[in-house]
Amino acid sequence: MRAIIIGAGRGQRLMPTTADAPKCFARIQGKRIIDWIFAALRGGGVTDICFIGGYRIEAVREAYPHLTFRHNVDWPNNNILASLMYAEDLMDEPFLCSYSDILYSEDVVRGLVASPANIALGIDTDWVEHYRPRTQHPPHDAEKATVRDGRITRIHRTIPADDAYGEFIGVAKFSRRGAAQLKEHFHRCRRLYAGKPFREAAVFEKAYLIHMFQEMIEHHIEFRNVDTPGRYREIDTQEDFNVAQTRWTG
Repeated sequence: MRAIIIGAGRGQRLMPTTADAPKCFARIQGKRIIDWIFAALRGGGVTDICFIGGYRIEAVREAYPHLTFRHNVDWPNNNILASLMYAEDLMDEPFLCSYSDILYSEDVVRGLVASPANIALGIDTDWVEHYRPRTQHPPHDAEKATVRDGRITRIHRTIPADDAYGEFIGVAKFSRRGAAQLKEHFHRCRRLYAGKPFREAAVFEKAYLIHMFQEMIEHHIEFRNVDTPGRYREIDTQEDFNVAQTRWTG
């Protein structure tokens, strides 16, 4: 199984930690975030890893020359969705994609790899507890999901907390068919919305991955969930960075 890590952005909210290093180089309990990610991916059955870089990509190339790289040269002007598609040429086989500023366990990776679904999303079902110490990143900013009969029915930040089944952790699995569906809808939407507002994004190029997921759900593409009860943390702010030093259990 291949994994594509999306790591082009600078991570302004994690300053000064990201002043001269990519966000994924921040050290949690003495270990870089990206090394935690590698351990989870490999422990879950991933053998081939691509890193999509932008800000300080040269530092990642130097530290991890064995990775496959794709360079998002326009990273200051785009966002996660556009960044992922810089690795479109690697989507000819099943793959996982992963944010680069998160911590998660090999168990959820194993579950995603084993899922028979064409598209499956890692969902933290204990997400409310995760948000208790996060004053700088409140629950209304979580990428929340609703689920019915084993299918994700909606993924959106505005879902009320009481209605949410869980939070998307930033790790998703695509079969060959799922990858083809992702590419089909990305190109359809780019033709329609390039340079124009797209869902909640000011322009299509600034869209988040969940904007495309919700677009696909509304076009009757099936998304399934693979759950993890709390074995996940996002490192978005300096507060998150500090909390993870004592609360992340690996």
